[in-house]
Amino acid sequence: MSRSPPPVAAIINPHAGPPANRVRGRESTDLVERACASAAVTCEVAFTERVGHARELAADFHARGFSPIIAWGGDGTVNEIASALAFRDGVMAIVPAGSGNGLSRELGISPDPARALETAVRGLDRIIDIGELGGRLFVNLAGIGLDAAVASAFNQLVGRGLRRYVRATVSTVFRYTPEVYRVMTDTDTDLFEGRALIVELANGTQFGNGATIAPRARLDDGVLDVVIVAPRGACRALWGARRLFSGTIDQDPGVKTTTASRVTIEAQRPMCFHVDGEVVSGGTTLVGALHPAALRVRTPR
Repeated sequence: MSRSPPPVAAIINPHAGPPANRVRGRESTDLVERACASAAVTCEVAFTERVGHARELAADFHARGFSPIIAWGGDGTVNEIASALAFRDGVMAIVPAGSGNGLSRELGISPDPARALETAVRGLDRIIDIGELGGRLFVNLAGIGLDAAVASAFNQLVGRGLRRYVRATVSTVFRYTPEVYRVMTDTDTDLFEGRALIVELANGTQFGNGATIAPRARLDDGVLDVVIVAPRGACRALWGARRLFSGTIDQDPGVKTTTASRVTIEAQRPMCFHVDGEVVSGGTTLVGALHPAALRVRTPR
């Protein structure tokens, strides 16, 4: 006698992404219910109410046997749910609804909610790595320097979307002063020492919207890509950003790249860093690590 498939859970962040692109509450619930009905599985839908709520909901759904657990939102929602399911047997699916959607783009998940839900209920499971920086897990990217400062500025703006992210980037570039860092890895204790614009730890390749910071990164290769960008003037930094969209940032003479499974970053002052776009306050030493094969994600067939 065959066992019934487990119920599906959808955790929806109603505030993710630009308002014009948001699918409203009843509509999103209907889409989830229709997708699950077509696959003959039961489902439950929950909406987040605050930062950290998605993580709590995911842990509860997992404990009650739901799988997959759908992260309907942006990179922050995905991070929270991935953090709750990492190192467990639960499966995370994604309906991308944020400003960047870096991980879902790399996984080939459609930005159309109905098609993404089709993947959630009928797709294939893939096992990927998880990164960690300063005690916080990340699925896609984590870093210090300019990108963390931009994330902080973006999070303080009213509203979301690519236009506001560009606005946060431009305003931050012209007032940001690079700090001095020492970067050591498990294979090179003298990798870098000096001022850096960005020190990025990459499990995935891109920030989102095609802006690729680590072209050679792979989600399941067992290492982090470490990308260190040298200081440069604001105008040169903005002009050099075109390499992010051509996938050639690693060819810039002011960019140093390597791979590692463990990274230590030291600075003279406490560092702010980001994990999948969420800004965190850290100390003068941050330790990064790669956890191989730590998360199951649902991907298109």
